[in-house]
Amino acid sequence: MAKIRLLVHIAAPRNLGGAFFVPQRMPYWYGREMDSRFEIQRGASEFQVGLKVRVVGRLAKREVSLVGVVTAYERARLLEWRFRDAYGVGGMQSWEIEQVGAGSRVHMRDEYEMPGRMGKLWDRCFMRYAVVARDRRDLERLRKFAEGKG
Repeated sequence: MAKIRLLVHIAAPRNLGGAFFVPQRMPYWYGREMDSRFEIQRGASEFQVGLKVRVVGRLAKREVSLVGVVTAYERARLLEWRFRDAYGVGGMQSWEIEQVGAGSRVHMRDEYEMPGRMGKLWDRCFMRYAVVARDRRDLERLRKFAEGKG
């Protein structure tokens, strides 16, 4: 299982960063390269524990999607979901926001497992590096939006 931990410092209070952890705003920074859209169970305007989330988009010429279930949520503090995608990759992602002086820090955890032996080999050789790069880009976009530069 791949376990990725990243951190981004944001020159804005926690509530400004946390404002981008709602279904309507996450596509601005999360999964942007795949032109993602979020489909939320019951059309909810805010995350809540137990809520199903479907993230759909296009990567190259392929449609990609994942279905997640929110396992932890505190407004402007924490979002965590467990997910599985159409290719059998499953795992967990979480973002925890902490206030640090006048700014904030977002701690991201991304844990996933590729199916099969070849998937595990592919992950060790290639995929993990691509996932880290994607997660860093997503967090950088989040930082820019929260700081009013996006």
